[in-house]
Amino acid sequence: MAQLNLQTMGSSGRLWLLATPGLVFFLIFFLIPLGSLFLISFDKSSTGVVDVRWMFDLSNYERFFSRSIYYEAAIRSVTLAAIVSVITLLLGYPLAFVIAKTTDPGRNTLLMILVLSAMQLDMVIRLFGLMVLMGDKGLINELLRWLGLVGEQPLPLMYNFFGVVVGLVQFSLPFMILSLVGVIQAINPSLEEAARSLGAGRWTAFRKVTLPMSMPGILAGMLLVFALAFSSYVVPTLMGGWKVVVLPIHVFQQISELAKWQFGATVAVAMFVISVMAMLVYQRLASRYAGGRV
Repeated sequence: MAQLNLQTMGSSGRLWLLATPGLVFFLIFFLIPLGSLFLISFDKSSTGVVDVRWMFDLSNYERFFSRSIYYEAAIRSVTLAAIVSVITLLLGYPLAFVIAKTTDPGRNTLLMILVLSAMQLDMVIRLFGLMVLMGDKGLINELLRWLGLVGEQPLPLMYNFFGVVVGLVQFSLPFMILSLVGVIQAINPSLEEAARSLGAGRWTAFRKVTLPMSMPGILAGMLLVFALAFSSYVVPTLMGGWKVVVLPIHVFQQISELAKWQFGATVAVAMFVISVMAMLVYQRLASRYAGGRV
């Protein structure tokens, strides 16, 4: 028995050795920068100063919560991310279901290539393509003018909240699909067949069996899309034209343009706290609706 315990301890030790490089990388390039950012946020704001000065001052946080431009940007960022998460789920689930249920290898490969090809192009290139499509002189407005559906005043498809939503959905939709495909493929088809044999219709079997079984992928995809949309800087900048101000834009302005590292760190910490809260909500929902399966 003692020899068996020693062997077990030795195996556990070797497993920890395998995890050591990843843990070291995580410590150096995530925990230490995050901790430094957190400490800098408690220093008084000074232009161009990056070092931690251990002041433990709350003036940056008072400024963040007392000025509407900042906490409204936080509300706008959360609202934007939540809307994008719901839209990508509604658009991505049917396509993921078709890919998962397609048994023909050629068709399945073609559909996956179409999804993955969107991720291979650089995001800026994809957004410039959307700008060509949705601009005031873009293809959509020019087509509507040619059809006589709009006058000289174009449809406001860009440089507003709608344009940012479209850009974020276009960017994050493949991530939602990939999160769902594997989960749907793992559902045993005999479960739905059993429900059908007991008198359930196709829609009832889907609602009672397939949809609950795919809940881990739904929650994981929505969390991933929420994080991508919430932290996006490029999409609100290009598709919003600096008119849809979100928290990442404030971080960029405070650090890169104004050199106010302390207040920029405060905004970044607020983003981190909101992201952690989203993860806690995700874990709660996963435990309630997916039996803890993540």
